[in-house]
Amino acid sequence: MNLIDAITSRKFVVFGRAGMDMFADPVGTKSELAETFRADLGGSSANICAGLVKLGCEAALVTSISDDAVGRFAQNRLEHYGVNTRYLRTVGGEYRLSLAVYESCIEDFQNVIYRNGAVDFQVTNDDVDRVDYNTFGALITAGTVFASEPSRSSTFRAFENARAAGMPVIFDIDYRPYSWPSPEVAADVLSRAGDASDLIVGNDEEFGFMAGGIEKGLDKARELAASGKMVIYKMGQEGAITLADGEEIRTGIYPVTAVKPNGAGDSFMAGLLAGIADGLSLRDAVLQGSACASIVVSQPGCAPAMPTPAELEAFLAAHAGPTHP
Repeated sequence: MNLIDAITSRKFVVFGRAGMDMFADPVGTKSELAETFRADLGGSSANICAGLVKLGCEAALVTSISDDAVGRFAQNRLEHYGVNTRYLRTVGGEYRLSLAVYESCIEDFQNVIYRNGAVDFQVTNDDVDRVDYNTFGALITAGTVFASEPSRSSTFRAFENARAAGMPVIFDIDYRPYSWPSPEVAADVLSRAGDASDLIVGNDEEFGFMAGGIEKGLDKARELAASGKMVIYKMGQEGAITLADGEEIRTGIYPVTAVKPNGAGDSFMAGLLAGIADGLSLRDAVLQGSACASIVVSQPGCAPAMPTPAELEAFLAAHAGPTHP
């Protein structure tokens, strides 16, 4: 199945972590001064799932969760958002679900990540082999799954399983240095994942990292696109460049007053894919992803801030349009 047709099926199997987010309440409160925190679902892949389901797609998450109250919290919130949890596996012992503690405050923003003994790295070959790939249109993964074993090898195995089922692979680079043993390992492994993918989404720093220098990032994106892949090269406030079928499409952003920077990439991915599934042109689908990213950074939390179609429509109606790149 080709990439666009696969996305149009609206059925995605997503690999990567679920976590718990705790964010200081009310908006503007620094974490160290907070008396109240709100809790909700977090983790890149879980956020992508929540965003996709809110926009009318189906998403199943393949990951491991801890055998404790926090792991069950994540599963309950996934189910609250309508994410298929049949491929979650509970792992006992000292493995723990990731925790992110952050604030809705851009100035000197702090996001404190707890990933000691991260349970999501415990995904095995057996876990990925029990997925029924024929029931999905496309596989999505965020790059953190490749930072450690056994999830690194098992996710590459999932790529092979997807290929055997005729399913394209969508890769969000999502480079988080704190998860990796070294930058050299990360550059090598993320480049391998990029080579094995059909759609690659990342920012200028991530492509630059894979290429050995930020100034080489766009050349790396062009090199990947020249091999037949669709590549989306995000540049923050400068918008994005979409490289597909020999074309380079430049798009802007929807300026907003942000209360935090995190969650934007996850929401972008969900909005992009839902837009393609809805039959939007590639340019308009990328702009929809940008609008979703702006919505999420302007509100507290990540999964709860992912927009519904009605919320997306209201946002677009209230904005004059994107910036011109």
